[in-house]
Amino acid sequence: MKPQTGLVRTIGRWSLAALMVNTMVGASIFGLPALIAARLGPWSPFGFLVAFAVIAVIAACMAEVASQFQDAGGPYLYTRVAFGRFLAIQNGWLTWLTRIAAASAVANLFIIYLAEFFPAVTKPFSRAAVLIVLIGFLAAVNYRGVAGGNQLSNLFTVTKISLLGFFVIAGIAALAFHPNIRVNLAPIHPTTSAWFEAVLLMMYSYAGFDAALIASGETRDTRKDIPVALFSAIAATTLLYVAVQYLVIHTIPNAGASVAPVVDSARRFLPHWAVPIVAAGTLISAYGYLSANMLHTPRVTFAMGDRGDFPAIFARIHSRFRTPHVSIVIFAALLLIFSIAGDFPGNAMLSIVSRLFVYGSVAAALPVLRKKHPNANAFRLRAGVLISALALLFTTVLITRMHRGEFLVIAVTAALAFANWLWARNRTIGFAPET
Repeated sequence: MKPQTGLVRTIGRWSLAALMVNTMVGASIFGLPALIAARLGPWSPFGFLVAFAVIAVIAACMAEVASQFQDAGGPYLYTRVAFGRFLAIQNGWLTWLTRIAAASAVANLFIIYLAEFFPAVTKPFSRAAVLIVLIGFLAAVNYRGVAGGNQLSNLFTVTKISLLGFFVIAGIAALAFHPNIRVNLAPIHPTTSAWFEAVLLMMYSYAGFDAALIASGETRDTRKDIPVALFSAIAATTLLYVAVQYLVIHTIPNAGASVAPVVDSARRFLPHWAVPIVAAGTLISAYGYLSANMLHTPRVTFAMGDRGDFPAIFARIHSRFRTPHVSIVIFAALLLIFSIAGDFPGNAMLSIVSRLFVYGSVAAALPVLRKKHPNANAFRLRAGVLISALALLFTTVLITRMHRGEFLVIAVTAALAFANWLWARNRTIGFAPET
């Protein structure tokens, strides 16, 4: 038998869906409900249905485009085949740098919540030591094989969803049997600006379903598994978000002013001993998010290195474990540096800005790929060109709501990617995309 030289396809349909849920349901669910309540008040649960409609249109485009590819790389790869090297490198840098920044912010959020149990972890030496252990463990698990990283991601997904499910079921039961804890909501009339800001925040809470597609090179059947996994993960996450938002606004007086809305809500209907369980859910969600990022983000630089758009060392595969071990180690090192040196500023909006550009590139790729590969063995979306146009319209309108600071960061990232393209443009490689 010929020895195996590539990545191992061990991620099935439901593991892929779990990876998407794990990346979407991160630490944001424990903080965003208050920000959304401040903007939409009693309309906030309905707001998630609006956000779901926007995300569903984008995910539909993603499902068709992604189903045509068997290799790792995600949106970077799709853009490369549809539009060429220049835009692909821009997309790859945007995805890579943003995921490093977003993951390092969540690592710092983990430390903040851990301090509720162990205050000493905020001291510089202790903080650095904890971050080294947390990130180092995830890097070691993924270094030794995608199956181990996949199983760890599944474990975190099941655990965090179980804890949030416990919170939701207990809260709904409490409102049903103890109506005295229900908060009477004052009617408000959200402005158009408030709706835009709320939808952007809610899109941040969905962000991550696209990142799981970076690991397509280790997915068993992209054509059949990606569409089912995408819509199953997004639908399940929407139900969870709507339930959590409903409980927050109906159990906390002035929910928009809460710093820790889920924990504050739990204090209203759970016994004293159970509240720390919900608080622990924040730690599990944050660490699960880091676990999912350690699994899929290194595949971006692996794919870029494999096609000559990054130094070839990033594309090396471990001879024994069959993992992109160099990309994993470098991502873990950068994540650790960013985590130790940084804090948790406004990464939510920055993360969404970058994703809007990525989402727009995938939507634009759909009609281009249909023209290039009309007979591709792939999932075909009904009215795909119309849905692609809608996705581009949504992303363009939302991009116009961004602030100058986010655009500045995007401009710097684009400049770095341009320098990368100048380095790579004269390199010749043989690349035939799998479709």
